[in-house]
Amino acid sequence: MKKLAFLFTWGSLLTAASAFAQESLDLEKAIQIGLEKNLQIKIAVDNVNLREGDQKIGVGELFMPTVDATYLRSFSNEDVTQQFVNDPEPRQIDDAKSRNENFNVVGLYGFRPESIVTMKRLGQLTEISELDAKIAVENTVAGISTAYYRLILESQRYQVLRETLDLSRARLNIAQAQYELGGAGKRDFLTAEVDYNSDSSLLLTQEQIIQNARVNLNELMAVDPYQEYVIKDTILVEAIQTLGDLEENAFLENKQLLINQRLNNVAFLQTRELQASRLPILNLNGTYVNNTSNSDAGILAQNQRSGFNYGGNITVNLFSGLTLNRRIQNAKVQQRIQESTLEQYEIQLKSDIARAYYTYENNLRLLEIERKNYQVARENTEIALERFRLGIASYLEFRDAQVNLLTAKNRLITSIYQIKEQEIELLRLSGKIFFDSPMEELQLPGN
Repeated sequence: MKKLAFLFTWGSLLTAASAFAQESLDLEKAIQIGLEKNLQIKIAVDNVNLREGDQKIGVGELFMPTVDATYLRSFSNEDVTQQFVNDPEPRQIDDAKSRNENFNVVGLYGFRPESIVTMKRLGQLTEISELDAKIAVENTVAGISTAYYRLILESQRYQVLRETLDLSRARLNIAQAQYELGGAGKRDFLTAEVDYNSDSSLLLTQEQIIQNARVNLNELMAVDPYQEYVIKDTILVEAIQTLGDLEENAFLENKQLLINQRLNNVAFLQTRELQASRLPILNLNGTYVNNTSNSDAGILAQNQRSGFNYGGNITVNLFSGLTLNRRIQNAKVQQRIQESTLEQYEIQLKSDIARAYYTYENNLRLLEIERKNYQVARENTEIALERFRLGIASYLEFRDAQVNLLTAKNRLITSIYQIKEQEIELLRLSGKIFFDSPMEELQLPGN
């Protein structure tokens, strides 16, 4: 739990979510809010508390003695008839009173050899719950980061569509002027108007996409879905380590791998725990007694006892219907299953890292191509617009250049987002999502 504490102290620095309404929201603040408010993290932390409580209960039950104190007082009022051997005449005692007072303290202690193994197993389960909590934190950070950059991507696409609409408006104005002056037919003017309306529709649709992206981010931060804020328009890309370094870090820091390793230890300890239950059990007991009895009938008018009684025994199970042997065999099978599960996850982890890394490298190569393609499309659109304004190019030529520019810019910003997306995944898989590294800004050309 101490290891997780620093993750939640960030939230104490923030006010309510409404404090950043219409204010700038950067990724760090978004993560801070999410770590403070995300309910999955709170559930995971409470599960850690439960597991730590179970471990403490186990310590008390396995290694601490039980001590019980009892105090008893009883009274009786009876008519008694007594017949003695040496006295033929019966003795009658009416309304004979008796009372009894008893106080005792009993202490029991039983030591089972498997208790030591049990405590190790409970310790492993506690570590697993802590790792589960860290996974919840890492997934929250990764989810918020991806959603934040998705919102940036959709906002950049909106800007691209606005630029496209500006070009369509310029084309519409030119076509209208040419039509009114008799330099072009009405068909060209109507076509320009249709294209302008189509681009306006795309812009409205993109507004809805941005709203949904903002709602998704708010959901991960556990704030009101209608909360609005201003975000940055750039994407920061971290310098990723080599594939070998990422794999090395993953085998040391990946939380799911660490969980599988501890589950493997738990399966081993369960087998040892059952095997140790064959050993003798030591039981110790001690009692302090203070007892006083008074009676109007009988030979003794008063009987008083006080003192200590103590002892112990050793118990060895000789036969239990082969149940213990079957449990041990099942535990060994479970241990083999967990070993195979661990090996399978190691293979899966290396494969996931390799896929993400190769995708990341390929996107970096594609980025350079998309940059050059965007520059060419931008220059081609400027030439086409000028030719269309001079009346030496058709509306089809200009529209084709306009669509090519829209496609090129969308592919460029999508490529940058995909690089960031794979970077986040690589950091998550390698268990380094909280570690800072040198950062490089990637901005759109011309922005």
